[in-house]
Amino acid sequence: MAHGHAHHGHGHGHHGGGRDASRRGLLIALGLTLAVFGVEVAGGIVGGSLALLADAGHLLTDAGSLVLALVAVHYASRPPEGRHTFGWQRAEILAALVNGAALLAIGAITIYAAIGRLFDPSGIDGWLTIGVAIVGLIFNLGSAEALRRAGGGINVRAALGHVLADAAASAGVIVAALIYLATGWRGADPVASIGIAVLIMLGAIGIVRDAVDVLMEAAPEGVDVEQLGRALAAVEGVAEVHDLHVWTVTSGFPAVAAHMTVQADAEPWLVRARSAEMLRNHFGVEHTTLQVEREGDEHRLLQIRQQLRGRDS
Repeated sequence: MAHGHAHHGHGHGHHGGGRDASRRGLLIALGLTLAVFGVEVAGGIVGGSLALLADAGHLLTDAGSLVLALVAVHYASRPPEGRHTFGWQRAEILAALVNGAALLAIGAITIYAAIGRLFDPSGIDGWLTIGVAIVGLIFNLGSAEALRRAGGGINVRAALGHVLADAAASAGVIVAALIYLATGWRGADPVASIGIAVLIMLGAIGIVRDAVDVLMEAAPEGVDVEQLGRALAAVEGVAEVHDLHVWTVTSGFPAVAAHMTVQADAEPWLVRARSAEMLRNHFGVEHTTLQVEREGDEHRLLQIRQQLRGRDS
């Protein structure tokens, strides 16, 4: 019997200069996001714009997302130790779940306040609101460029998605203020607030769903477990695949474990190597734990155990 564990470098976090580039990009984006948050809070209070305050709430949660990404880059470089055989990879998943729940709460509160404002609309300082939103849009685009240059893995890409959503929200605030200035319709600001809140909640639902999937040991999105099992069984020398498990340790870290029975004339180590290579090339799974047995060996082992029990009695 051969028990193989293939681990061919997952790329959790970035090596050397790549990690440093990701960290720099995330720090720049975090600084710009916090600056825009302060400007939008002040502008929303002075200008009376609920849309600006709604976008500021979104920015605050996005700052939390950027901090999580920074923490993930740091912990991804730490080797597993002690009881934490996978390291602290799932810390970002737990934090993402909390962050997603906070986003849903902020979105719900914003919609509630906006509906109240629709029934009792008040004017806003249109030009001040536009000015603040333009500053926010410029800073958000600057953050997006910093993250784009940083490159990196899924954490940086997720942060980039948040920043681009902020840029879209700032553009929505500008449009609402222009409609107010052109038509005098006071409902433009609360309607824009509802739109921003819906954007926030849609993103939050995706965050919560993905986090729950990881915590529930679900297979990675886009991986057909049945197709993966058939492909594994089709590897040359394989007679049977059973006890197959496909799950996600953390974002961008899929894993596969399986028991495999190989044909009597096959070399277990060679079949294991072929299987690991197939999983890596066709399904993007780098972390594989494959227990390989020759066909018929498991029955002989069972007979030995039965004989030993008979002698003990």
